[in-house]
Amino acid sequence: MTEPEGVQITVAGVSHHTANVSAIEAFRLGDEAAFLAAAKERFAGVLLLQTCNRVEVIVEGDPQALREFLTEQGRSGYFVHCNTGALRHLFALASGIDSMIVGEDQIIGQLKKALGEGHEAGTASPLLEHCVTKAIHVGIEVRKRTMINRGAVSIGSAAVQLAEAEIGSLEGKHILVVGSGEMGLLVAQALAAKKLTAMYVANRTYGRAVILANKIGGKAVRFPELYHYISLSDVVISCTAAPHPVIHRTDLAHAMRERCWPVEGHPRPLILVDIAQPRDVEEGADTIDGVHLFTIDNLRSVNEQTMSTRKAEAERAHAFVEEELSIFLRHLNRRSADEILASLHTWAECVRIRERDRALGRLIGCDPKAAEIIDDLTRVLAKKLITDVTFAVRASAEEGDLATAQALVKAVTEGERLVGRKESDRLE
Repeated sequence: MTEPEGVQITVAGVSHHTANVSAIEAFRLGDEAAFLAAAKERFAGVLLLQTCNRVEVIVEGDPQALREFLTEQGRSGYFVHCNTGALRHLFALASGIDSMIVGEDQIIGQLKKALGEGHEAGTASPLLEHCVTKAIHVGIEVRKRTMINRGAVSIGSAAVQLAEAEIGSLEGKHILVVGSGEMGLLVAQALAAKKLTAMYVANRTYGRAVILANKIGGKAVRFPELYHYISLSDVVISCTAAPHPVIHRTDLAHAMRERCWPVEGHPRPLILVDIAQPRDVEEGADTIDGVHLFTIDNLRSVNEQTMSTRKAEAERAHAFVEEELSIFLRHLNRRSADEILASLHTWAECVRIRERDRALGRLIGCDPKAAEIIDDLTRVLAKKLITDVTFAVRASAEEGDLATAQALVKAVTEGERLVGRKESDRLE
């Protein structure tokens, strides 16, 4: 498989494959607008993809320049993919193959969001838009052609499965969901099928909590009442987009004291699942008596349990990604020949007009109809004469051989000799 000619695309970052939740949190870029603005000065295009289990920077530029830029931003310990590797990564990512929960669908929306934010910031170059849009289309097609997302779970529903595995059953339990964004909706939808006694939804913006609670038949909670409802709940799943913890250790410890059984003196156990990035639960909360804290790192086991049923589908998805990648690389390489062909067609048009005007100058008193016929004739001849070389240039470009494409055009337009292999090489 050839490398794309005339274009450079690089992806760098961290994900659940290479880092735990702490490392991802440390790599995370808090001020996205400032980062994109700084990167805009260095690269032709840049996009930023930040989810609960990955932070990736996608640029139109070379890997060394991106490494230098990320070093300046204080980042280290990241992977780098460039050109064909970067495109393969984007296609696999959009297909759900690279996700922690293999086959999950949320990555499609997250890629669209990253592209939309790039447009708003003025950093989504035509090349990046072309590549990411193609990746999204591949991801959608993979889900149509395979069953990779059948029975698959989102991070939100995986959190529910984890809680259920820890507590035995959610039937008759009280559940609190903190956060009413996309992830909160996924969690709530997964809980809706359970026979809960009560479901609470808390959010800093009370109106949004009301909207989500109404959708799933739950009760909206005002944020100042958060710890009261924590004390009432058997399971708390937190998934806000806050840039700092929203569940604090000291307040949580106080809430747990309200859960103490009179005889034993120990609080009723609380299953606390934090799937936010950055994390919602303050460090040290897991040391509180009765608190059983789980993070995104603990969701790997859920994926391992469900992955066995989707292994064959993932292999089919990999094969489709490779097919589409090969086609897309030829497409990119063919596009790279456009500038070369532009010079060929400009040269041919100049020659045509020159010779047409000479012929018309020799036909003294030529009527307009005859002049029109001669013009059409020269146009057709010029087009036919360069048809074969145009085809050869495009074919060479598709295979990633721009040097031959350029040599072909120069041979025609400048009379340069094509340099081939030595006679001794051909006789071997």
